[in-house]
Amino acid sequence: MQRNKKNKRKKVIVGMSAGVDSSTAAALLKKQGYDVVGVFLRFWKEPKETSGESDDYFAESEKDAKNVAKTLGIEFHAVDVSREFKKHVVKYFIDEIKAGRTPNPCVTCNKKVKFHVLFEKMLEMKADFVATGHYARIEKKNGKYRLYMPSDAQKDQTYFLYNLTEKQLAKILFPLESLKKPETRKIAKKMSLPVFDRDDSQNICFIRGESPDGFIRRNVNLSPGDIVFANSSLCAGAQSTLKSGAGAKIGTHEGLELYTIGQRKGINIGGNGPYYVVERDFKSNRLIVTNNPNDPGLCRKTMLVEAENWISGEPKFPLEANVKIRYKNRAVRAIIKKQAEKGQKSKTILKVEFLEPQRAVTPGQSAVFYSDDSEVLGGGIIK
Repeated sequence: MQRNKKNKRKKVIVGMSAGVDSSTAAALLKKQGYDVVGVFLRFWKEPKETSGESDDYFAESEKDAKNVAKTLGIEFHAVDVSREFKKHVVKYFIDEIKAGRTPNPCVTCNKKVKFHVLFEKMLEMKADFVATGHYARIEKKNGKYRLYMPSDAQKDQTYFLYNLTEKQLAKILFPLESLKKPETRKIAKKMSLPVFDRDDSQNICFIRGESPDGFIRRNVNLSPGDIVFANSSLCAGAQSTLKSGAGAKIGTHEGLELYTIGQRKGINIGGNGPYYVVERDFKSNRLIVTNNPNDPGLCRKTMLVEAENWISGEPKFPLEANVKIRYKNRAVRAIIKKQAEKGQKSKTILKVEFLEPQRAVTPGQSAVFYSDDSEVLGGGIIK
């Protein structure tokens, strides 16, 4: 992680969220001799008159980040990026939900807001590097900077970073690359950081204290409709008490935008559950479900991906690689082929053929491609 032994001559801009990870990253860099500047980004938040939530969390986060900076004796700045965040992240989230896709706001935020602003600050302050508390690893091989999974596979966050470029990687530091989360907390406690025991953030950052459902209900016009049994659900091994079998109405949904492929919780159907979302039929406004966890409708052997970024340049196709289709999913083997699509000449469309069928392939989510040695090759959006 250290790019130069003479770190005292190097200035680094550290994105500080007041979490234990970014705080420890700043502390480690200071200890290594870098001239550290902490930057807190003020994201957009829904007005409390609309959401009913308190503003205290956001004010407290900024206060905590400032206290960490004070403890470390480093320069600190708070930058208002609420306008950019609302435009590039919140609007994107709502637009994708309305379009029937499942968005990934963290990927978009890293690409269009977080790293964009941190690099602007780096240039403005004539700094040498940008750093964050992400769990990821950068190595220079064959004259190019490359992104790899970190030591702690459980905290690997490269899934959210595939849009970084090789040029950016040359100017990024990930101080936690060789640490596991318990070690990070131990270091934070030893260095007397006031946030050492702060809980990890679980929700989408602009949706506090609730599931995304409440936010979606306030920002999307929902139309209730029928919940029906999938045609493939009555295969051998699946049990049902429905006399009319496949296609029968078994409930009412509150709006298709509230559900995602493979979802189990929140469907609210009694009987022989649990039920899983197989499809959202927007033409007929029907939510199609199954009570068979091995239903063929939940699994796909192929998917189309709109490529967004190749870190070290576009590879040769066909490409055999490992693919992640969700943050917490393990990477699985697949063959990736280039596929032309009518009317989309300016976009590279990839056909991904899994060696084994994959469950709950979800349009709107990211697909990230990895080499056998855990290098992030690039990624794109599942169509």
